[in-house]
This record gives sequence, C-alpha cells and structure tokens, in this order.
Amino acid sequence: MPIIDAHIHYGDDAPELLALLAEFDIRLLNISFALESGKGWRTTAERYRSLAAQRPERFAWCTSFDLPRLDDPGYVDETIAQLAQDFAAGAVACKVWKNVGMELRYPDGRFFQVDDPLLAPVFAWLAEQGHPLLAHIAEPLDCWLPLREGSPHYGYYSRNPQWHMYTRPDYPSHGELMAARNRVLAQHPSLRFVGAHLASLEYDVDVLAETFDCYPNLAVDISARLFDLAVQDSAKVRAFIEKYQDRVLFGTDVVMRTPLSSLPPAERAQAVDALRTVYTTHFAYFESKGPVTVRDHQTVGLGLSQNVLEKLYFKNALNWYPGLQ
Repeated sequence: MPIIDAHIHYGDDAPELLALLAEFDIRLLNISFALESGKGWRTTAERYRSLAAQRPERFAWCTSFDLPRLDDPGYVDETIAQLAQDFAAGAVACKVWKNVGMELRYPDGRFFQVDDPLLAPVFAWLAEQGHPLLAHIAEPLDCWLPLREGSPHYGYYSRNPQWHMYTRPDYPSHGELMAARNRVLAQHPSLRFVGAHLASLEYDVDVLAETFDCYPNLAVDISARLFDLAVQDSAKVRAFIEKYQDRVLFGTDVVMRTPLSSLPPAERAQAVDALRTVYTTHFAYFESKGPVTVRDHQTVGLGLSQNVLEKLYFKNALNWYPGLQ
C-alpha cells in the first residue's frame, strides 16, 4: 500500500533515496519550522517547496511562520500574507514549534505561549481557509523529570541539556504548556490541528485518549515517538489506535543533517540504509503479531488490521492534510 511519512525533514532527491521511496511507495511531507527570529528558516523551506514542485509524487511540504515580533503592529498581516503565498505555492500545512512556549519571551521575561492573543488571528485565518496547523508544543514528559538511563528520551536530553527542564523551575511546566495548547483547540474548533509527536502526551495513550475525547479537531502523528509506544503495553496501544484509527498519522521525524547529494557514495548509502531501518522497524511494530525490537527494547507487534494500517499509513494524512490529495 502507499505510505505517507507525514513528518520528516529530508530535503534531497539523491537517486538512492528515490529508489528507497519507490521501493516502499513512500511520499515524504517535509516539515519547515522557524528555529529562531529572522527568516533563515526560509532557505530550508524553499528547498522543500522546490522538491515538492519537481517531484510531487514523492515530496510535499509544510510551511511555518516567522516567530512573533512582539513590538511590530504589522506582524499578523505580514504573517497571513506570507502564509497565503506559501499555500498558493503548494504548502499543505503550517507548523508552530516548541520555541513558542519554551523559548520566546516578552521583554518582561514572561514566556510567550501558543494561546497568546497575537496568534489568534493567524489560527483563525488557517481555520477559515481550511489549512491545517501542525503543532509541536512542549516536550516529552521526561523533559521535566530526572534523567533516567533507559527512558525513551535519556539520550536526547543528556546531549541537549538546554532543553531539559528538570532543574529549571523558572520555565513553564508540561501541564502549563498542554493547557495553553488545549485553549487553542477550544478557541478554534474548526481548525484541523495535528499534534506532533503524539501531542507531547507520549507517556500514556490513556491520557492522549482523554484529550481526543475533549477535542475532536485534534489528530496526532507518531513521529519520533515509536519507542514511547513500544514501552507501553501492546494490547493497550493496539486498542487505542483501533479506537482512534481516524486520528493517528504515520511519521518518523528523521532529519537529514547533511544533504545526501554532498556526501561520498559510501556515506550516502549508509544514510539511506539508516532510513530503511527506521521504516522497517516501524512497519514491524505496527504489522507484526510477534516479537519486535525497537531500539534495544523487546516488545510485541500490534498486528493492526489492513483497514487500520491503511488509515495510519496514508488515508489519515490525506484527510487531515487535504492539500496532499
């Protein structure tokens, strides 16, 4: 069946990559995001846009917007105008990243949250136009807990201590960030809202289920959270995906840090093989009914039905991101 990787950052069309995508019949939705103030992120976004225009059977792209300029009265109008241009140029969604909520501040030191009134007109415009919002709000709950070897996110936070909040009580809590996100969901009920990385509720699918029940305009992608699912009880995860089978999207969040085309052949092949392993591990977990290894963790595959797999792998992406049609 066709597959849409609905969350990836892989802006290249090296022959080896195209061969892998053709082998698995995968289409990539490349995700842009504004990493910092200024327009530097547009260079990557333009690469994603160009790939989607040249090879629409294999690539699509998601835009973003410049971080809020808190002292600029023209910010909202300029942002909406930029988004209109991007959607006219083929973008299928808009992303907001975790620096909104966890990094950007007002001059008085308060953190700028995703439910700030400044962004409300932008989200209202997206809803009116039928454009989805992909939102990476907060971090995994492990971000606020002591580092613990063996946890799904120990490696990331040990390598990126600037994002580890356990010893930084002056930063917003996980609960505060989730509450801000939920207020956006409530304020914009017609907005297609996709929560990246299991909506930062990766630690327990029961909690995510409760959130789904409160906000019918919310879907999630599984990007970079396969291990979080694998360490939970397989029967519980299977029941969750079956119950909410129309609201879970496949994605990997694989990042191409160096353009494949600039690598020597051996390194290029190694990078493509690593991507192949990511995909085959995901496929084994969702499709197999037997033992599966995710990283070094032994679990049992979910053995999802063909109908549910079709929704997970591509139909849900088409529904929540209509521009992929």
